[in-house]
Amino acid sequence: MNDVPSIVVDQLVKQFGAFIAVNQVSFQIRAGEIFGLLGPNGSGKSTIIRMLCGLLTPSSGSATVVGFDAARQAEEVRQHIGYMSQKFSLYNDLTAIENLQFFGGLYGVKGRALDERIAWAIKMSGLAGSEQLLTGELSGGWKQRLALGCAVLHRPQVLFLDEPTAGVDPLSRRQFWELIHQMSREGVTTLITTHYMDEAEYCNRLALIDEGRIVEMGTPTEIKQTAIKGDLLLIECSPLGGGLAAIKQAPGVLEASVFGAALHVVVSAGRQPLTELPAFLAAHDVRVGRIEPIRPSLEDAFVSLTGSRALGSEPSQ
Repeated sequence: MNDVPSIVVDQLVKQFGAFIAVNQVSFQIRAGEIFGLLGPNGSGKSTIIRMLCGLLTPSSGSATVVGFDAARQAEEVRQHIGYMSQKFSLYNDLTAIENLQFFGGLYGVKGRALDERIAWAIKMSGLAGSEQLLTGELSGGWKQRLALGCAVLHRPQVLFLDEPTAGVDPLSRRQFWELIHQMSREGVTTLITTHYMDEAEYCNRLALIDEGRIVEMGTPTEIKQTAIKGDLLLIECSPLGGGLAAIKQAPGVLEASVFGAALHVVVSAGRQPLTELPAFLAAHDVRVGRIEPIRPSLEDAFVSLTGSRALGSEPSQ
């Protein structure tokens, strides 16, 4: 990874009628960097990627990809990028190798170069011995890696991944991320959208997006350290709803949200919440089972920055 930006986005706006999907977004991504757009569905992540791919024209602002203007030089941009969505864009009635041959042809890869790239993609995806299977018969994880192979057959400098792990089992997701890091080490720049906090941790840097705006940007560690303005506590209590209502009125409590079967509560630094809050909650007929300080997660950071709990965790399969 070097300091030369592969992607430069400056005050990008996309408006559909009266609705502003992307609102003055700016960021830069260095060559070889894995950059994540983290936010709930409908926050504008996919719209940003489509503008960078030249599939949508910005309402205002600018974006360049490997030096080409994404709006005015869309064809040149497409020659240097790979794109993969959660739909995978594969043809289920073709075999795995036929999909690779088809997409290689679309990218203009021919002859010996195509044969070499297909052999690489089959090895990379772990499909050796299964390349003649119909794509529709492959599992979600195999389809995912096949789609990635199709997207990078032409050795793009930049890879756009739009929710590529949605609906894929956790093991396949971790294997997929190993491939992304391998390509990063080879200099490929990756922009990935996600609403899974666990996989956002794999990114070099993140932009947290809510309602079309970037609300925070930095490394996962930086975001977790700076977003919470106080000390974070986990409180298990009963009833949970009554505990949430009561704790918001407690002295020194800055924020409180439900996380699973417990509360995450931000308190002013320097107070003594472990002794103060149980007595306060008991006075409001709330029984405390456990209370302890915890380290903030990306979801805690997102909640603190936006006031809404709308992100996902690793799905169970």
